[in-house]
Amino acid sequence: MTPWAHHLVIAPVVLPLVASALMLLFDERHRTVRATINVVSTFALGAIAVALLRVAEAAPGPAAVYLLGGWPAPFGIVLVLDRLSALMLLLTSVLASASLVFSLARWHRAGVHFHALFQFLLMGLDGTFLTGDLFNLFVFFELLLAASYGLALHGSGSARVRAGLHYVAVNLAASLLFLIGVSLIYAVTGTLNMADLAARIPAVPAQNRMLLEAGAGVLGIAFLVKAGMWPLCFWLPPTYAAASAPVAAIFAIMTKVGVYIVLRLWLLLFGAGAGASAYFGADWLVSGGMMTLGFGLIGTLAARDLRWLAGFAVLVSSGTLLAAIGFGEIAVTGGALFYLVSSTLALGAFFLLIELVERGRMDGSVLAQEAVPEERDGIAEVEVGAATPRTVAILALSFMGCALLLSGLPPLSGFIGKFALLTALLNPAGMGGGGAVPPAAWALLVLLVLSGLTTMIAMSRLGIRAFWVPSEQALAQVRMIEIAPVVLLLFLTLALTVEAGPAMRYLQATAEAVHAPQSYVRSVLSMDGA
Repeated sequence: MTPWAHHLVIAPVVLPLVASALMLLFDERHRTVRATINVVSTFALGAIAVALLRVAEAAPGPAAVYLLGGWPAPFGIVLVLDRLSALMLLLTSVLASASLVFSLARWHRAGVHFHALFQFLLMGLDGTFLTGDLFNLFVFFELLLAASYGLALHGSGSARVRAGLHYVAVNLAASLLFLIGVSLIYAVTGTLNMADLAARIPAVPAQNRMLLEAGAGVLGIAFLVKAGMWPLCFWLPPTYAAASAPVAAIFAIMTKVGVYIVLRLWLLLFGAGAGASAYFGADWLVSGGMMTLGFGLIGTLAARDLRWLAGFAVLVSSGTLLAAIGFGEIAVTGGALFYLVSSTLALGAFFLLIELVERGRMDGSVLAQEAVPEERDGIAEVEVGAATPRTVAILALSFMGCALLLSGLPPLSGFIGKFALLTALLNPAGMGGGGAVPPAAWALLVLLVLSGLTTMIAMSRLGIRAFWVPSEQALAQVRMIEIAPVVLLLFLTLALTVEAGPAMRYLQATAEAVHAPQSYVRSVLSMDGA
């Protein structure tokens, strides 16, 4: 690995930190300058993520271990780049770029410090995906939460403030659980470095193992709150429904933060080599994931509003991923990662599309009532007039694409992700158990089929109301800068469909590396400091 590529590992953390700090030097009268800095930084993060993905793809194990200050693990701060972290960095950058471009039409003017908070959020997300120890995981986790609090309240309004305050309260409780869990684990093992923990956990004495597992359980609850596992998910639909469109779109990756941490820590610390604690909590993950999926599909079917439908679709996605991870099989994890990428892109596009569809319908929706007026020559104006037939056609086709993706119907990537997951799940040779498919696998199959059916029913019902039912209010005018991010995200899902073979090979290799963390542990612990 070349020196420039090695130092590029820290760029996803440093760049948004510098950009956000620079923005704070300018007040709200220089919003254009702030927006320019935000755009340059976000697009640069996208280019960096592509470069790091190429580096990670070419490496057999972790592509880079970055020692901050030159202190070796487990004493110093460590950033680790591997296939999984590189994938999450790129997915975050793509979603952030689309959300930011969409916000430039109107939403970035709805409140103060939008651009600085946006960069702080990206710093927290990227740091969470790269960090190699629990202490800095907590630091980056709190940073992204603090930024998300401001973004959740961005644009004000009673519904948004009420849902945002609930969101803040729930996540503060989760942060407290995070600290308690980390403290218990440190008390037993004497370390917080992830690789060092993986090496020490198998040797933990039997009399201390219950305390270790209690700490891991408390820590897991904190992450499962963020992932939206039932019954810890009641905050999610109202928060995502009330958030502004670009904020809700970037929040689509935040539930995947909880899923990512569960996948990373569970297989690293409690995988096959964890001794008596091997696959600790697997049954809870499978059961909790399926209950989340069931709750999400019921909420999807009951939704009478597109924004609430999108919030419950997030729960369906999280439940599917958590249940799949709990089976602890490489092929299932590979299919789940494909589904993760597809569903995240689809949800981001759907959240952006919802405002464009509902903007002209003054039916009490938050987005309609609190639309941000345009400013021309210092005078606030609201766009008027109906959308052109071409715009309506683009919106309708985009809505259809989101419906196919979220319901998992062919031919798009949502179907491929579910098909790959179910193929591995129902393969007796891959699942073990003497050639018999586990009952939990059949239960997940039924839930996935039902979730696809209910999503398509709900999307069809609300789509008919939005596009076919006559209304006094027509669809509002849509700018190119608003529809382009939606089309881009849907185009990426189409590209993922066409290039499903190479994508699946990368994700299966990622799953193999996550399930066999010995290379990760050796790379981190063998790295010498300066």
